[in-house]
Amino acid sequence: MQPHFHFGLHAEHGVVARPSTAITSHLAAWYLEREQFEPVPGQSDLFRLTQPDHDLRRRARQTVHDLRRRGFTVQADLSLNPAETASPSAPTRGNSAAERLARIARAASARPPQHRVNAPQVASVPVPALGTHSSAARRTR
Repeated sequence: MQPHFHFGLHAEHGVVARPSTAITSHLAAWYLEREQFEPVPGQSDLFRLTQPDHDLRRRARQTVHDLRRRGFTVQADLSLNPAETASPSAPTRGNSAAERLARIARAASARPPQHRVNAPQVASVPVPALGTHSSAARRTR
């Protein structure tokens, strides 16, 4: 089976990606542009990673990982292959106001532990009714 994408290092353009004929050029361009790649001027089937001075290899490994997770087959140089190098970092929790409100709403809609359906019942000690005296209270008089 032919890979959908080929990733490698280029002396002039940094990290480059070339889609194969196993994927349409329009779809390949759509995915690569969302992964921060841009078309190389003068070469219609070659894309380069934008901002090559900004964490180039990690971003390339993350792109390879993302495309594979979406079901594409990707051939990559050894240094850009996440299966051979360090795994991509876990995404961090966002701090935007909308994400914060969504987390608060999820927490508010969750059932608290003391009201769970399968929560164990705690046995309580019976409390004597008001106005009645226990035998210990009668002895102290």
